[in-house]
Amino acid sequence: MIRVRLPAPSLAHVAAMTDERGIFEHAQFKAPRLECGYCTDDVARALTVVVRDGGPETHTLTQTYLAFLERALTTDGSVHNRMSVAGSWTDTPTTGDCWGRAVGALGHAARYGGTHDVRTRAARGFLRAARTRSQDVRASCFAASGAIDMLRAEQSADGVAASLLADCLDLIPRRTGTAWEWPEPRLRYANAALCSALIAGGAALRRPTAIRQGLTMLTALVHIESSPHGHFSVTGTEGRAPGQTGPLWDQQPIELSVLADACTHAYTVTGDTFWARKVGLAWSWFTGENDAATELYERDTGAGHDGLQPGGRNENCGAESTIAALNTLQRAREIAGARP
Repeated sequence: MIRVRLPAPSLAHVAAMTDERGIFEHAQFKAPRLECGYCTDDVARALTVVVRDGGPETHTLTQTYLAFLERALTTDGSVHNRMSVAGSWTDTPTTGDCWGRAVGALGHAARYGGTHDVRTRAARGFLRAARTRSQDVRASCFAASGAIDMLRAEQSADGVAASLLADCLDLIPRRTGTAWEWPEPRLRYANAALCSALIAGGAALRRPTAIRQGLTMLTALVHIESSPHGHFSVTGTEGRAPGQTGPLWDQQPIELSVLADACTHAYTVTGDTFWARKVGLAWSWFTGENDAATELYERDTGAGHDGLQPGGRNENCGAESTIAALNTLQRAREIAGARP
């Protein structure tokens, strides 16, 4: 069960990291590092969080992030990721993670946007991005979340969304090897996104086999990433090989965010309170139940710290980590409200 009192999410640091173009990628402590510019990955994640929040202060943030994603999309559906502080793209469009994140956020905004204009623009962007596909597993898993939301949105894009979702699910490896219970040779990053796509995507497409496979993978992942002391001890930035134990560093908040997403989907599909407790455990990681017994979320501003290290935390509070903390808190509050 959720063992800490859940605060109301604060978007103060998100707003402080945002200007008229988007959210800055990096921070020096809590001050945005303007020279590092913006990235679509973070803008997309930010759009998802502010749309889900839905408070009156989110209108301007929603408009800013949605306009950024519209600019990032090219006519063929690929996506720019990096923009300078001057507002110029500094990269070549791809269908990597930034594409998947953009598709995911646009689908979410098309379903949950607070105004008809936001929902319509987001759906239009989704349809443009859905013209192409990615061959990257994680990018496709991020995109799958948007396709799932589009299937339930008011816009008429069922055929496009279902086709994209099916193609994304087909890329996910599912057969476990002989070394361990995970279908890849080692854990990398955002591992639980594979489980999320199978569980929620399987439910959306009425594929019970995909749901079972996703639950089996998530069960294995939770086991691998749990400390003997009962808290989450997630894979560090160097990944994790079969049999590799002990705390791995640096642990990134994004890992807890995707675990919270996956466990929320598992609870929604199964009703098993085991998964509800794991969502609470993911949030508890931010409040100090982790390998360094260090709090990584600042309740007054909503700032999230950039990683867990052997000596404590990274004192910088960049966009990815802040949004990961807020997403996990939102999921924990969602589960706490949903449980009887």
